[in-house]
Amino acid sequence: MLSLRVSLMTILVGMALCQYYDYDYEPVGQVQAPSPKCNQECDCPINFRSAMYCDSRNLKFVPVVPTGIQYLYLQNNGIEEIKAGVFDNVTDTLRWLVLDNNNLTNAKIEKGTIDKLTALEKLFFSHNLITEPIIPPSKSLDELKMMHNKLTKFPGGLLTDKENLTSINLQYNELTSESIAGAFKGPKKLLSLDVSHNKLRKLPAGVPSSLEMLYADYNEIDSIGAGYLNKLPALQYLRLSHNKLQNSGIPAGVFNVTSLVELDLSFNKLQSIPEINEGLEQLYLQANEINKFELTSFCKYISPLNYSRLKHLRLDANNITHSNMPPEYSNCLRQASDIMFE
Repeated sequence: MLSLRVSLMTILVGMALCQYYDYDYEPVGQVQAPSPKCNQECDCPINFRSAMYCDSRNLKFVPVVPTGIQYLYLQNNGIEEIKAGVFDNVTDTLRWLVLDNNNLTNAKIEKGTIDKLTALEKLFFSHNLITEPIIPPSKSLDELKMMHNKLTKFPGGLLTDKENLTSINLQYNELTSESIAGAFKGPKKLLSLDVSHNKLRKLPAGVPSSLEMLYADYNEIDSIGAGYLNKLPALQYLRLSHNKLQNSGIPAGVFNVTSLVELDLSFNKLQSIPEINEGLEQLYLQANEINKFELTSFCKYISPLNYSRLKHLRLDANNITHSNMPPEYSNCLRQASDIMFE
């Protein structure tokens, strides 16, 4: 009986030690007394003293942040206001600020708050009510998330000095192509840009050549500029599903670029398969109006060394079936392990 109790206690202690806070960073371990410097409404784990957890506390405003805090978690509250002075002790030390799932508007974010944070690396500001982006002066900013807000514009120049910014997430807003003109010209190391679920009529202009992932699903895009992808030599993943693309809006060879690995054109209005590069591996064309299958879209000519590297091709929910494929398709698409018609 004693050994059973010891084993049960060991399991319970192990479970307690395996508990982590959200945003998947430092484990908090067992329940500890808060650090003396910690705000009384929050928790500062004794084994992670540079973090202050104020998440899910029914807060209506941001509490004063004490000296030494570098990671501040304020998600899942009802915060409506950020008062001047709350960050005065950490203007040059705060690295992460998580404000997701609150009720913040631009009018209730006073001067002398986020605009004073010079060391911020990550700003998570999703699921709020802001209409214009809030950008800190920090040149160290590398990740910006403002999904599920009411953004109607992103003025040019806000990211001019953000040379370390690698990821921007702006999906589920009300941005138009005109409202983001010139918005992304600053960051020279930008790898990922997500502007899906907005009101764009065309792909964003002026994005840096470093970009590897561009997601623009669920917009109103009806055309692609000739040479657009030639300005993005590192782009590997392009997603344009659920737009209004027709073949007339796609210039010849616009997708025939060597860098692309994945191209998603599903749920548009295409009637034929656009020309792609032989190096493309994933092509999604389901739910269009495609009525013919032409091998020249995949292979200009076929030889032992010239063939498509395509591995996955989706053509379901179109006007063609497997019977529309020419007999020689297997030489061109010799690496395709998955071609879907149904």
